[in-house]
Amino acid sequence: MTLPIPKTSTKMRTSVLSASVTTVFLLAGSVAGGMYLVGRWSDPGPGPVASVSSAADSPAPGPPAPVVTSEEPEVDLDAELAEAVAPLTGDSSVSVAVLDAAVGAGAVYGNGTYATASIVKVDILAALLLRAQDQGRELTAYERSRSVTMIENSDNAAATTLLRTIGGTAGLDAANARFGLVSTTAAAAWGLTLTTAADQLVLLKTVFGTHSKLTEDSRAYLQGLMRNVAADQHWGVSAAGSDWALKNGWMPRSATGLWDINSIGQVRSNGHTYLVAVLSAGQQTMATGIERVESVAKAAVGVLDGARG
Repeated sequence: MTLPIPKTSTKMRTSVLSASVTTVFLLAGSVAGGMYLVGRWSDPGPGPVASVSSAADSPAPGPPAPVVTSEEPEVDLDAELAEAVAPLTGDSSVSVAVLDAAVGAGAVYGNGTYATASIVKVDILAALLLRAQDQGRELTAYERSRSVTMIENSDNAAATTLLRTIGGTAGLDAANARFGLVSTTAAAAWGLTLTTAADQLVLLKTVFGTHSKLTEDSRAYLQGLMRNVAADQHWGVSAAGSDWALKNGWMPRSATGLWDINSIGQVRSNGHTYLVAVLSAGQQTMATGIERVESVAKAAVGVLDGARG
């Protein structure tokens, strides 16, 4: 997804999501008093090559051109996201990361570490697909059947089996190092794997982006399962748009009786594609946690929608 760049442009400051979420942001133009974003993944190419001309062809030196400064305000997406999300968190702990997949503009609210619950099942399958690629093979029929059950039905036994297949916690940590997840630590009780919203955004880029350690076929397989989760799991980041693909996680904590409610995925809103990761802890009930996660996902997508003008 790439937008035309008008002749008048202004810079926009955004925060770096993580060492692994490296993006270049440009803010261009003004439309009906608003702004919109143009960007690309950070793959710097060669600089411009100066032309060569004779002295006779060179124009006579003139006065220096005046410095033109834009009157457009700077947009701090992290600050705008915090303003939108903070009132929604209540007495729970919430972190969210959102990225406009086309232009690279994104923001993060909260930098805490959270237990993954069942969203780690996307990570486990990504690691399994990477392992199969390394071995030059397709998934076996059994691995496919376990993968379908794990993602579409959030089956716990399937997750335990496939975690063992990839080499346990060491295998998952090794795959995550290759994916670029820098703040995720696998646990043998896989639902207690610790992660951050920013890291989950890196994982979503691995699943949905073209600059990925996973092949196109591997990505398409995982995306397809995330688009076909069971009907009782049609909640979470899907509330923020349409044409979604997601994986949710929900887990009551025995020590407190409170819930961890998480949701990660891709959604479409106003013609644009967004990657969204919402992590939370300390929810009073599963139902109230889902409601809160959905409101946060909608607010996060709304911030990027609004920044486009």
